[in-house]
Amino acid sequence: MNFVADGSIDRQIVERLRADGHSVLYIAETDPGTSDEDVFRLANQQSAILITADKDFGELVFRKAFATYGVLLIDLLDFLKHSRQK
Repeated sequence: MNFVADGSIDRQIVERLRADGHSVLYIAETDPGTSDEDVFRLANQQSAILITADKDFGELVFRKAFATYGVLLIDLLDFLKHSRQK
């Protein structure tokens, strides 16, 4: 699969996806100052799923109706908080 990983994503996630054979363009490696809208456009140009930990991308999808191949929101802090409560 093709992914664009926003700069908010941990490098370990990117490395694991690459090790599993996925194509991942990592914004932190290419242009860390890229705006959210430009990251979104880049993902669409690449026909890629956008991976982010930034909830602002939800606003682009739902409020501004940006077309997308998909957005995967990874919230590890929330995951860790809930896993410790069990």
